[in-house]
Amino acid sequence: FTPDGFLLVVVGGFLVGFGTRYADGCTSGHAIMGLSIMNWPSMIAVIGFFIGGLVMTHLFLPLILKL
Repeated sequence: FTPDGFLLVVVGGFLVGFGTRYADGCTSGHAIMGLSIMNWPSMIAVIGFFIGGLVMTHLFLPLILKL
C-alpha cells in the first residue's frame, strides 16, 4: 500500500492491456483455445509469454524491487 507499489501495479496493468491488444488476445485465450486447436501462432505466443514471465521474474523484478 505504498505509492511505489501502486505505481508498479498501474504500470503493470497498462503493459498487460497493451500486450493483449498487440497479441490479438489474452494469455488465457491463446493458451486454452489456441493450443487446443493446435494453432501455431498461439503456440509461439504462449512460449513467448512463458519466456517473458521467467525473464521478468528472475532478472528484472529483483532490480525493480530494489529501487
